[in-house]
Amino acid sequence: MAEPIRILLVEDHAIVRQGLAALLKTVPEFAVVAEASDGEQAVELFRHHRPDVTLMDLRLPKLNGVDAIARIRQEFPPARVIVLTTFDGDEDIYRAMQAGAKGYLLKGMDLTELTEAVRAVHAGRSRIPSRVAEKLAERMGGASLTARELEVLHLIVAGKSNKDIGNALFISEATVKTHVNSLLSKLGVEDRTQAATTALQRGIVHLD
Repeated sequence: MAEPIRILLVEDHAIVRQGLAALLKTVPEFAVVAEASDGEQAVELFRHHRPDVTLMDLRLPKLNGVDAIARIRQEFPPARVIVLTTFDGDEDIYRAMQAGAKGYLLKGMDLTELTEAVRAVHAGRSRIPSRVAEKLAERMGGASLTARELEVLHLIVAGKSNKDIGNALFISEATVKTHVNSLLSKLGVEDRTQAATTALQRGIVHLD
């Protein structure tokens, strides 16, 4: 009999984690070897268990999913990680794939989709649903915001005026306006309200 596919499950909501573990345990060829509730624990448990496949939520306490993936992959380049999340913003997808994720699943998937993704990633293939792949393609084709533009965008989402943004970042109001105009152009929007809405929808900025 073939060795089971050993899985590390990383999810901060206990009920969701327990439900996923119970589902995975109904598949004879799968073995859930460990469960983590935050990103730092995920890295530690990966070191200890060296699972075949890791299912990783993106929104995690202590260390977010993207950073946890990056840290695991830096230490263990062959690590195979599938992102499992409710978020499908193109920036979330892009960051996860840049960090080294091999798959991206939305939590609304059924057991068949989940098991097929685990088998595919275990076999060395990538697994990304078509609508997620489309968003990733759009993101890769778009202009990237600079670090300063991202700081300005975060403050716009927080409801700050240009004067407030200038004071917070120690730059002039004129410089803030330049950054705002640039990020509006890159996001393809006409005003600050649209910029804030788009930033949240795409996962560029998250409300904590």
